[in-house]
Amino acid sequence: MFSTAVGYKLIASDLTAALERTASQPNVERDSAYYLANITSIKSVDDFIGNDRIFKYAMKAFGLEDMDYAKAFMRKILNEGIDDPRSFANSLTDTRYREFAETFNFKRHTTVTTIFDRAQQGTVDRYVRQTLEVDAGKTNEGVRLALYFQRKAEGVDTPFHLMADRALLKVTQVALGIPEATGTMDIDRQADLITK
Repeated sequence: MFSTAVGYKLIASDLTAALERTASQPNVERDSAYYLANITSIKSVDDFIGNDRIFKYAMKAFGLEDMDYAKAFMRKILNEGIDDPRSFANSLTDTRYREFAETFNFKRHTTVTTIFDRAQQGTVDRYVRQTLEVDAGKTNEGVRLALYFQRKAEGVDTPFHLMADRALLKVTQVALGIPEATGTMDIDRQADLITK
């Protein structure tokens, strides 16, 4: 087994080729083809959640596959959308739910939600990237975390963004030599420690 650094460099040095290899895996290729062939037939939140195969594919694309059973929870997110700052998706600290509701914004776009590229190829691209990261994590969890950090780091503006995402925080703690036990400290002290 490769070290985390070597494993990460092997994938990151030619990320395009790694993504192409992942996309061409028979199960990924088959699931993506089904998704693209059927997503435009989805016209409502009920259609979306009711099509288990499409819904689970989209949930995995956003790294939410562990919540694909929580259909009432996701229905609330999708029905409320993101336009109201007090909507359910906007109240959650995990930004993946907001991203999901933004991509599948039935509240704003109603029956044409799935015609946009972000709901079609954009979701397929996310699915392939998510699958690559999960596959890498099967042999080395550190590689998965490093790939995730690479993908998400651009959107991090403050230490609080790092602390709101367990995976980003874990990478930050390891990279900066911050003990995991600091998670019990006051949140402002944690942010100050990361800033320093």
